[in-house]
Amino acid sequence: MRGTRPKRRVAALGSAGALVTATLIAGAVAAPTANASAGSGPGQDREARGAAIAADRAAKAGIDWQDCPADWNLAKPIQCGYVTVPLDYAKPYGKQIKLAVDRIGNTGTKAERQGALIYNPGGPGGSGLRFPTRVTGKNPVWANTAKAYDFVGFDPRGVGKSTPISCVDPQEFVKAPKMDPVPDSEADKLAQRKLAREYADGCYERSGWMLPHMTTPNTARDLDVIRAALGEKKLNYLGVSYGTYLGAVYGTLFPGHVRRMVVDSVVNPSREKIWYQANLDQDVAFEGRWKDWQDWVAKNDATYHLGDTRAEVQQQWLKLRATAKKNPIGGVVGPAELISFFQGAPYYDSQWAPVASVFSKYVAGDTQALVDAAAPDLSDTAGNAASENGNAVYTAVECADAKWPTSWQRWDRDNTRLHRDYPFLTWANAWMNLPCATWPVKQQTPLDVKTGKGLPPVLIVQSERDAATPYEGAVELHKRFKGSRLITEKDAGSHGVTGLVNPCINTRVDSYLLTGKLDGADVTCAPHATPKP
Repeated sequence: MRGTRPKRRVAALGSAGALVTATLIAGAVAAPTANASAGSGPGQDREARGAAIAADRAAKAGIDWQDCPADWNLAKPIQCGYVTVPLDYAKPYGKQIKLAVDRIGNTGTKAERQGALIYNPGGPGGSGLRFPTRVTGKNPVWANTAKAYDFVGFDPRGVGKSTPISCVDPQEFVKAPKMDPVPDSEADKLAQRKLAREYADGCYERSGWMLPHMTTPNTARDLDVIRAALGEKKLNYLGVSYGTYLGAVYGTLFPGHVRRMVVDSVVNPSREKIWYQANLDQDVAFEGRWKDWQDWVAKNDATYHLGDTRAEVQQQWLKLRATAKKNPIGGVVGPAELISFFQGAPYYDSQWAPVASVFSKYVAGDTQALVDAAAPDLSDTAGNAASENGNAVYTAVECADAKWPTSWQRWDRDNTRLHRDYPFLTWANAWMNLPCATWPVKQQTPLDVKTGKGLPPVLIVQSERDAATPYEGAVELHKRFKGSRLITEKDAGSHGVTGLVNPCINTRVDSYLLTGKLDGADVTCAPHATPKP
């Protein structure tokens, strides 16, 4: 289940079975040498040396900033450019790939500037190129930080404008309706297993040359090369969802290169969790947040007329699901498409009212609103290509980062058991990740995330009832990164906390990024405002 939601296909980790500058920096700074000690063996050392060579090269080359291409939809004064990195860090002089980056200069004075703040929104597979629009769009939450920092976004390797990968024709990818993720029979399971295997094979056919190198440690090395290309001695970083795991891996590989790091909505970095168990944990957390949303809908029955208890709202959901299974709504919205759309509500509080409103209209007799919200738009070829690419990267990174169970018996047993108590997402998530069981390239062992020499205090922010990245992940990273501080948003569950208006959190994030100061102890904040119907 992924942590960012591409349009109508969600996938910190996956989704429903096929379902989100100004002054040039003068004088590039030589890159500090990469920290090899975090590795485990000769391969890691070679890659550490390769990363140092690539960073040194990038520091000398810098970035040729230009106005962004028109079709990137990033208006001036945002500027765009490319950074060149090795496909394989063990072969730094071998094949190179290009990564797209963009920036907007700090809004304060030259004296106020503290360097670049680099952002990753999650995924794996999310694009960070919209980050500078927080400045051009005058987002008040980020106004103070923007005075001090250039906001820098990038597309990670394989994503969007950065040597994109693909697994299937995008128009085929979005076609609907898909099979109901919840199997009725062994034949249904067999059909889904066949689809998952075909998807894995398609990834290899279309992008096989990239797949072995689509790992989080390689993206972390890319991040260090971008840091060097920007002329920054040390990295200032904001990572959300999967971006927290990228930050955790970066902090482990390059502890001495970190200046400030904020991680928000944390993927559990334990080797035992990456990635099979993380997805199972997510199914449990989604069920809890789905119930939170249903409670809110019931409380606002005067607006939505879906029932004044959670049980009644759930009955309406089951009825809708059964109807769509029998006869897909508008011919295109079946159970898979419903899950893809409805899971926006447990993901983000900002989706509570929009999802409830569409649901309410449907029950009142307006089916078009649901078709418009949940069906693919085959005319949106650019959006469909982005969705397909996002899913390809999600799959490629999670499948390559870790060894997945290859035994169907294990997948079947684990997901059958979970589905009994946590039915909302379990099977949809299973099918999304099943290509990893037959992945056609070598799968790595996840890095042991830990504190290395020179790692400064990291700020961790997490809502207590997050569905996509359960709270235990933040606690685990807090343990592993010595000196880190954890801000918990109590009785809240939106995914991506730092972008919401909550002064208890916003002031602390600002203070840390602007001064480096953290509270003397962990902090618990009251929740942000509950959505209004």
